[in-house]
Amino acid sequence: MMTSEDIVPEPLFLDLASESEDPSVTEISSLCLQCQQQGTTRLLLTLIPYFKRVMVSSFSCPHCHFTNSSLLNVGEIQPKGIKYTLGVTSQADLRRMVVRSDYASVAIPEVELEMTSGSGKGEITNVEGLLSKVIANLQLDQAVRREADPEGAEKIDEFINKLGALMELQEPFTVKLDDPSGNSFIERLSANGLRDPALSWSSYDRSPQQDELLGIAPPQDDNNNALEEVAEENEDADEEVSPESKDSGSQAADTESRDQTDRDDVAEKENLANEVLKFSELCDRCHRPAQTNMKLVKIPYFKEVVIMASVCDHCGNKTSEVKSGSGISPTGRRIVLKLDDPELDLARDVLKSEMCDLQIPELELHVGAGILGGKFTTIEGLLISIKDDMKNNPFFVGDSVDPVKKAAVDKIFNGIDKIMAGELKATFIMDDPSGNSYLQNVYAPDPDPFLEITEYERTFQQNEDLGLNDIKTEGYEND
Repeated sequence: MMTSEDIVPEPLFLDLASESEDPSVTEISSLCLQCQQQGTTRLLLTLIPYFKRVMVSSFSCPHCHFTNSSLLNVGEIQPKGIKYTLGVTSQADLRRMVVRSDYASVAIPEVELEMTSGSGKGEITNVEGLLSKVIANLQLDQAVRREADPEGAEKIDEFINKLGALMELQEPFTVKLDDPSGNSFIERLSANGLRDPALSWSSYDRSPQQDELLGIAPPQDDNNNALEEVAEENEDADEEVSPESKDSGSQAADTESRDQTDRDDVAEKENLANEVLKFSELCDRCHRPAQTNMKLVKIPYFKEVVIMASVCDHCGNKTSEVKSGSGISPTGRRIVLKLDDPELDLARDVLKSEMCDLQIPELELHVGAGILGGKFTTIEGLLISIKDDMKNNPFFVGDSVDPVKKAAVDKIFNGIDKIMAGELKATFIMDDPSGNSYLQNVYAPDPDPFLEITEYERTFQQNEDLGLNDIKTEGYEND
């Protein structure tokens, strides 16, 4: 007899796949606003690869053939807002996918165009589609406007001509997308596969006004006030007891208590180093409960790291992540390895932090920081991860990919295969501003003739990316 525990719930959000046998599309009969007859609205809850959970809504009327579609982000609001800046210089840039949430604003400074948040529903389009939509909206009532306000209609025609010139790329222009909810996205393009010099993005802390726009309550200070009151009460209680009232016996007891506490802390740290912690969290792929294992590991000749590995029993998804256990190093670290002996070099242990930048000049491959996350693996495992990440990225593979980009990606795939087969000697470069990346020295404790490690001072921008410029470690008690 089947019990409730034997029934595995299906995930609410499925990966968007055309070959899916059960696309989980919900159809609703709804009124057509054009002909006032009944049409059909189709709703699809799905996961956009490398993005978020969304609901795609599509309406069609069989009577007047009116159609309409929209995108509603149903995922959680992100901890921080996000800003994208794109320099448009080619047709490929005009075809970049743009996912715009309801709260995102888009600006093109060259023509003083700004689409404010709330000016339209969320949508999946491209840069050219954004411009086309603005032009279509401006042209809606131009015929009537030319009769009622000829001067205003003429100015609108001039603005439409400017937008048309941008679509024809008569001059380069900039697209700025700002989304306080953090749920918008612009597609990355690059000749080397992963890094995109034309696109930059950054996250930021929302203002109280933006929190109000998103319907998020501002952080309350009640807890802080309560803590301050408790601290003041403790200080008053301490002042009531004079130092002279303490005898030597109580001082000895305090000393013994502190020593016991220190011994307990050491024992707890030793147990933590030898213990694998287990906890449950939602799977990134199917959003059902999965088990995560976490362990503190000491890397020889380096530092302590925290390794986390998750396994989902429902969909089989496996992920791993590495976090530094000792904070950000005082200097950045650049590691250069000449791959000479494939059998030896591919088996070297590698610790890649989230801030580490990877390069293989022979393949014109540049993997930007944050793309693969933190990993503790081997060089061979890291190369396989790069290849798998690009294969699973819909912007790099498939029939709709630009032929130039597809050729560049195929070149990278072939180059990685040659490196792993020992047919290509390449240079493996790791650049980590946080100084938390590591590459095994197989000749340790002797120097490695093929490995070069350089410590360097970080730039202001690198410190800014790490959040170090605003940290105040001296005199903060006076603020």
